[in-house]
Amino acid sequence: MIMSKELERKRDISLKRAEELKGKNSDYLRIRNKISRGLYLEDSFKRIKGKILELFNATEEDWNDYKWQLKNRIKDVETLSKIIKLSEEEKIQITEITGKYRWAISPYYASLIDEEYKYDPIRLLSIPSIAEVVQGSGESDPMAEEYTNPAGSITRRYPDRLIINVTNECAMYCRHCQRRRNIGQKDAHKSTQIIEESIAYVRENTEIRDVLITGGDPLTLPTQRLEWILKELTSIPHVEYVRIGTRTVVTMPQRITNELVEMLKKYHPIYINTHFNHPKEVTKEAKEACEKLANVGIPLGNQAVLLNGINNDKYVMRCLNHELLKIRVKPYYIFHAKHVKGTAHFNTSVDDGLEIMEYLRGYTSGMAIPIYIINAPRGQGKTPMLPQYLISRGKDYIMIRTWEGKVIKYDNYPTKDLKQII
Repeated sequence: MIMSKELERKRDISLKRAEELKGKNSDYLRIRNKISRGLYLEDSFKRIKGKILELFNATEEDWNDYKWQLKNRIKDVETLSKIIKLSEEEKIQITEITGKYRWAISPYYASLIDEEYKYDPIRLLSIPSIAEVVQGSGESDPMAEEYTNPAGSITRRYPDRLIINVTNECAMYCRHCQRRRNIGQKDAHKSTQIIEESIAYVRENTEIRDVLITGGDPLTLPTQRLEWILKELTSIPHVEYVRIGTRTVVTMPQRITNELVEMLKKYHPIYINTHFNHPKEVTKEAKEACEKLANVGIPLGNQAVLLNGINNDKYVMRCLNHELLKIRVKPYYIFHAKHVKGTAHFNTSVDDGLEIMEYLRGYTSGMAIPIYIINAPRGQGKTPMLPQYLISRGKDYIMIRTWEGKVIKYDNYPTKDLKQII
């Protein structure tokens, strides 16, 4: 085919631009292979899983039973030290923290921990650190949830939606948990009376159209109990949909049973937001759990928390979002870590979050870009944090900055009533 000179000129420009764009991606492609990604660590996970099964004298059938996983959560130093290497000092420190802040790790999640590397992200997320008691800054309830509780176990911060907290139990107690004040030392699902009071409040306030069921982790409830809550809420005419906030697909994917999925799909529209924080958490088992939910029409979103030493890195966060999309989970929020007592070592600067957001824009697809959020203190709501793209404005124009840092003048025509134009 013979090209015209004009077409040839355009093709040359296009090829030069393609090479330029290719160069902008080379640093990420080089670094990505150094980031721990769960879908590529199956052999390592299987080896540690075998060690855990032997330790508990358990079978593959046991491993795939979420009730076995819950019952056999690792919560003492002696058992943990048989799975990963702990120094004597670490053993003493973990024992000291145990009396102040509860911890427990599902056997599944423990199988993801690097046996030796002290700064492994899974280890940091799940195993107590002396920093929890050494760094004393923060509050037990920075979101003032106790002052936004009009009835039952509700948290209400917005005009048309609210949270119902149904339990304090989780498959694994995250070291950055915002509600660690509620964890205590004993699992406790909310009583029928408390939940009925919460549902009655929703029923009586017709402006409530969106209800989020959370905890703890609501998927630690028996399926029958969770169905009762869903059935009651979805029978209220003004409730348009229900959301479930859960981390079990990350920490105990065995919970996503066929029975659970068949129950959930009866209450559409229903949405699930989960909580992956690092690409290493995106495993084969997590993928299977998410696909089960997605296959019955449940949209999945992810709410990561920006955590020092775990994901406050633009390459790690980009990799996490790509891995999530591969398992049909949409990156939804990046939350700036709240100033919760016992979690100060995870706090980052807002600059870390803004750098990540600036890097994601243009360097990856919009599907892989969540919203960066600061929860305003004392329950004053989510506030989005964005890099500055609007530079200045004139009478009939604005100056904008592109993802590549180019400053461009853009016409800004005044809006006229369409009826005056047509």
